[in-house]
Amino acid sequence: MKQNETLLNTLLVDNDKLLLSDEEIGDEHFSTSVETPLKADAFEMSDDEKMAQIEYHFKQIMETLGLDLTDDSLKGTPKRVAKMYVKEIFSGLDPKNKPSVALFDNKYQYNEMLVEKNISFYSNCEHHFVPIFGRAHVAYIAEGKVVGLSKLNRIVQYFAKRPQVQERLTMQIARELQQVLGTENVAVLIDAKHLCVASRGVKDETSSTVTSFYGGKFQDEAVRSEFLKYIS
Repeated sequence: MKQNETLLNTLLVDNDKLLLSDEEIGDEHFSTSVETPLKADAFEMSDDEKMAQIEYHFKQIMETLGLDLTDDSLKGTPKRVAKMYVKEIFSGLDPKNKPSVALFDNKYQYNEMLVEKNISFYSNCEHHFVPIFGRAHVAYIAEGKVVGLSKLNRIVQYFAKRPQVQERLTMQIARELQQVLGTENVAVLIDAKHLCVASRGVKDETSSTVTSFYGGKFQDEAVRSEFLKYIS
């Protein structure tokens, strides 16, 4: 991640110089920001309007590829894809879909680590729009407030449901948990497979990518080791 930050800083020194091509950025798993890049008017259109536009443009893509959209198997595909994009796999782009999180007083005075491991998620690589899938492991040490366990899963799913880079996904989940829980004591580790690696390019089907975030007490080696022991 530090290498990515250094590279980004280099790119920003002179906006007139493009140091990496679009293809190189994709192949190097490059991310430009912790925030998902969004246009200022990203949410001015309704979901129905977005689906209508996506349906139209995806139909053009299919026809450009030479597919016969009069075929019974294909004619409904543009509409299905549009609905899937807006309502399902990219629904995490819209803030209105952000899960509401209720906090509870830590009445049990539980001050040890809480770990929710093996949270399955599906996302999509923002460089090629093909799936990223794997498991997230999250943990926190409470400072006064706790959260329902299912909300940890929902936060992971919310940030996964958008075009992503795994490093960004890791940090977005961690920062959201820190803000919601009011503590720096948060850890996130993601182990995922990228179909942009497995199904194209290098075509390596066996490798996976691991990213992590350790905040607050988790920066202590002993606490971090305890977390890693639990998820191993």
